[in-house]
Amino acid sequence: MKRSQIVDWATAIYEDLDFSTVHAWLDEAPGRKAAAYLPVYAPREIIHACGMLPVGIHGTGGIEIIRGDAFYQSYICHLPRSVVELAQSGRLDMLSAVLFPSTCDVIRNLSGMWQVMYPDMYVRYLDLPQVADPKLGAEFWKRELNVVRRDLGEVSGIEATEDRLRASVALYNEVRSVIRELYTARRETPWRVPSEELYLLLRAGEVVAPEFFMEQARAYLGVIEQCDDRIKDRTRVLIAGAFCEQPPLGLIKTIERAGCYIVDDDFLAGNRFMIGDVPDAEDPAAAMAETFVTGAIKTSVLYEPDPAGKRNLMKTRAAAAGADGVIFAAPSFCDPALLDRPMLREGAEAAGIPCIAFKYAENSGQFQQFREQAGTFADSIKLWGDA
Repeated sequence: MKRSQIVDWATAIYEDLDFSTVHAWLDEAPGRKAAAYLPVYAPREIIHACGMLPVGIHGTGGIEIIRGDAFYQSYICHLPRSVVELAQSGRLDMLSAVLFPSTCDVIRNLSGMWQVMYPDMYVRYLDLPQVADPKLGAEFWKRELNVVRRDLGEVSGIEATEDRLRASVALYNEVRSVIRELYTARRETPWRVPSEELYLLLRAGEVVAPEFFMEQARAYLGVIEQCDDRIKDRTRVLIAGAFCEQPPLGLIKTIERAGCYIVDDDFLAGNRFMIGDVPDAEDPAAAMAETFVTGAIKTSVLYEPDPAGKRNLMKTRAAAAGADGVIFAAPSFCDPALLDRPMLREGAEAAGIPCIAFKYAENSGQFQQFREQAGTFADSIKLWGDA
C-alpha cells in the first residue's frame, strides 16, 4: 500500500461529516449498533465488548453553526455548539448511546441537554475518578465501568461477559501499542512523520473498527521506513492544551510549515490516556480501573494532588520528547486548559524552556497570525536558544 493511499483514506474520513464509515459498519450486519463518546477519555473496551462500534465525536469546523448557537452562550468553547449542530442536523441519528466524560462543566451540561433532546437514546455522564486515594478511586471507577457495561449490554443486546471484555481489553492494548509506535516514530524521525498525517490517521481511527485502524496504522509505519525525506532545519516543539476541542488541521500544518517539528502533543489524548497496557486479569473491569487510577497521563481533566507535579510536567515531557520549546495552544474559553496554563508555563520557564501561547477555535480559518508567532518562536530558539 502506498503512503498517499493511506493518507487519502484518512483525509476522506476526517472530512466526512456524515459518518459514512459508521453507517457502512452498521449496514454490514443486521442489529449492529454504535455508541459515541466525547473528549477526553471513555472506556472504548466496554463499548466494544458490548458488540458496539465506538465512535469519537470531536466536533467539526467544517459546517456553519446555526442551531448549535441557540444552546450555548458566546463565551463557551466551540466544541459543544458544533456537536449540537451535528445532532440537530440528523448526522448523529445512527447512534444508540452517547457517553459524556467529566471533562468540564460544559460537557456535563451537554449530557443533560442530550437527555432532554434525545430521550430514546442512552446517555451516561462518566464521573472519572478524581480522588487522591488510588484504592478508593479504583473501587469507584470499577463500579462505574460495570454500570456502563450492564447498560450498554442492554442497549446492544450483547452482554459484555468476562471473556468478551478480556478480549476487548487485549484488542485495545494493541491499539494503544500501535499509537505509541506512531508517536515514537514521529518523535525520533519527525521529518518522516508529518504531524498532519499522524493526526489524520488518528482521527480516522476514531470512527472505524479498531482492527481496521491498526491495519492502516501498521501499513503507514511500514511505508515511512522507506521514506528518504531529508532532515530540515526545524525547531522541535511540544504542543500542550489541545486535549479536548481539537485544533483545525490547518493550524497543525501551519505550525510545522512555520519551521517547527511537533514532537509531542495532547491531540486526541484519550487514545493515550493510560500510559501502559491493562493486564490480563480474572476481573477485567477491576484491571481497567486499577490501570486508570495508577497509570493515567497527567492532564487538566484529572485532579493532581501534588502541585509540583504540574509545575514539573512540561519539563518532564519536553525532556522525553527532546523538545526545544513549548507551544501552549488551547481552545478559547477552555477552562481546564487555561486554568492550568499559568502553572504549566511557570514550571517550563523555571526549567529554562522557551514558551509561547495562543488560543484557537476548531473553526478557525485564518492562520497567518499563528504562522508568524510559530515562525518567530522557532527562529528565536535557533538563534538564541543556548544564550
